[in-house]
Amino acid sequence: MKTISPEEVLKMIDEGKEINIIDVRQPEEVATGKISIAQNIPLGLLEFRMNELDKDLEYIMVCRSGGRSAQATMFLEEQGYQAVNMNGGMLAWEGLIE
Repeated sequence: MKTISPEEVLKMIDEGKEINIIDVRQPEEVATGKISIAQNIPLGLLEFRMNELDKDLEYIMVCRSGGRSAQATMFLEEQGYQAVNMNGGMLAWEGLIE
């Protein structure tokens, strides 16, 4: 499983790179703050909504601490998607949140 640090993600955002972030936390968790460009798809709904994703794009998976996003990353990889887990999740995120 590929991983990326929160610092690397923040640098990519700051540089204006086009990246795709999926936050797999529950809506009530996301309501406390999320990375502005992140799309919320709760882990339990991922298998039903993966048709919204493009297999040609890479997705950075995020959760609270990195556990659920690791599960999501492995699941998407098994389905033929390109996914990377953000280490430490939102607990390690030092960038802006909305």
